[in-house]
Amino acid sequence: MEDEISEQITYFFNQLVTWIAATAIIFGGVVPYIPQYRDIRQTQNAEGFSTYVCLVLLVANILRILFRFGRYFETPLLWQSIVMIVTMLVMLNLCTSVRLATEINTKRRLFTDFDWNYFWSWSRFVDYLQCVLAFTAVAAYLTYLLLDSVLFVESLGFLAVFTEAMLGTPQLFCNYQNKSTEGMSRLMKVLHFLRFCSFNSALLIILFTYH
Repeated sequence: MEDEISEQITYFFNQLVTWIAATAIIFGGVVPYIPQYRDIRQTQNAEGFSTYVCLVLLVANILRILFRFGRYFETPLLWQSIVMIVTMLVMLNLCTSVRLATEINTKRRLFTDFDWNYFWSWSRFVDYLQCVLAFTAVAAYLTYLLLDSVLFVESLGFLAVFTEAMLGTPQLFCNYQNKSTEGMSRLMKVLHFLRFCSFNSALLIILFTYH
């Protein structure tokens, strides 16, 4: 009887730890952007935050979702990608609204202009959305055609990881251009570091549980 109770307690504890780890994986990635979102909304100034960070994370997570069709990975990682995509779209919407309100130039830059000089510097949020949907459609179609190719699937996974590894580059370049880190939330940097540490721990727990 005592052994049965002990096994039930152990099972419950393992499930609880797994659930906490999964939650950390799913939502941990978006936590660092909460203070940045709040700062931009309060100051109505988005110049210190590079929207190319959003581009990097959107591309990386879209590719990761497509990669899952060819190579299975844990469900919490799938949900993490979905939550991150939604978060980056929310960040883009805010940045676009703020910049549109403060922009002196009345000329509107549109995605459908297909002007490379203004790529990812459009005036409306809907243009960013059109670009993301176009990229997703093309990538999804290629994945559908080449899903049986191991080389393509592995390349898809590599590109997803490599793209996300370049996450810090757009923000560093933005800081270099501005000659300042003003407008970039310091709390976001701290949370990114903590997120990296906790993500690795949570991922190990999830992998151990699933396998």
